[in-house]
Amino acid sequence: MIAVVIVIVVAVLVLAGVVVAFTRTGIGRGSRSRELPGEAPDLTRPPAVPPPTKTPEAAAREAEEIAQLEEALRREAAAPAAPPEAEAPEAEAPEVVLEKPRLRDRLGRTRSALSGYLREMRGHKVDADTWDELEEALLLADVGVATTQRLLDAVRQRVNGSGPDNVVEELRAEVVAVLDGDSDRSFHLTPGEPNVWMFVGVNGVGKTTTIGKLAAQETAQGHRVLLAAADTFRAAAAEQLALWAERTGGEIVRGQEGADPGSVVFDAMSAAASRGADLVLVDTAGRLHTKVNLMEELKKLRRIVDRTEGALKEVLLVIDASTGQNGLVQAREFADAVDVTGIVLTKLDGTAKGGIVLAIQHELGLPVKAVGVGEGVGDLVAFDPVEFADALFND
Repeated sequence: MIAVVIVIVVAVLVLAGVVVAFTRTGIGRGSRSRELPGEAPDLTRPPAVPPPTKTPEAAAREAEEIAQLEEALRREAAAPAAPPEAEAPEAEAPEVVLEKPRLRDRLGRTRSALSGYLREMRGHKVDADTWDELEEALLLADVGVATTQRLLDAVRQRVNGSGPDNVVEELRAEVVAVLDGDSDRSFHLTPGEPNVWMFVGVNGVGKTTTIGKLAAQETAQGHRVLLAAADTFRAAAAEQLALWAERTGGEIVRGQEGADPGSVVFDAMSAAASRGADLVLVDTAGRLHTKVNLMEELKKLRRIVDRTEGALKEVLLVIDASTGQNGLVQAREFADAVDVTGIVLTKLDGTAKGGIVLAIQHELGLPVKAVGVGEGVGDLVAFDPVEFADALFND
């Protein structure tokens, strides 16, 4: 019995060995890609895909495309090298050209107020009616009673019964004589020194706009300009001046609305010294609670500027030409308070009262240094008496 069991066990072991050997041989032959025992399977490796079989047509197209590409490369290698592209020059900032307008073209209304009378004079005998009509024409142009009388008295003495053409010519010459005189019409600015121009005048005459135009003109001449927004009582005055500073490339010193104007001027003087600005343009208030307060405020501002010896070069009174004789009254009041050095007459192109120029010069002795004849930056021009007289009396 024991022998039988031993035989069976041996037979089973032999059979098991044969099965194991056969299994290993089958695995090796059927799948070489299967992992060996003990190694982790690589799940990221994609299964092998047999390459697609190309058709004869696809192979022909691929060969043709390769031939075309090679031909293009041969041509590119044979072509001469293109010159390097030149760098485009940097665009320069456009230069501001300030063309001076002709007064003759801008004084249409004042010319019209006189031209009708002058035309009627021509071809007629000069008599008492002639002088009366000429006097009326000058008064309508707001030359003023005193100045008109001086002009006509001087012309009467010189014409001595001459014809109307001679009267007109002598009148033109007398207008030049009244305006010219010994007046200094230049704006004073000394290089290498602090220079301050104060602008005074009632609200609405164009002070801030005048400052902006002069800032543009002085900047174009190479000066470094600083604007002082000392009109802290008018809403949006500082904003308007800041806009001009941005347009002209200047700088601005401003305070809060309702702040002390004196502190703004003091800060502007300090800023000009530290920043190397050679011209400070000071905008001032045109109206306070009373006229006395306004004039006292302007005197205080002047005293602050005068702390820098010799800095205050100009006190410019801005007058709206359309106000006529009211402008003359304003000129008297401001001149008494702050020692005005000159007049800037605005809106001369829009009024028939251009004769106010003569009244200011004759009655106050203040020179008109510049006139505004339009809204453009270049429409604020230096006043020329000869050009003014020619514009009024020459056809």
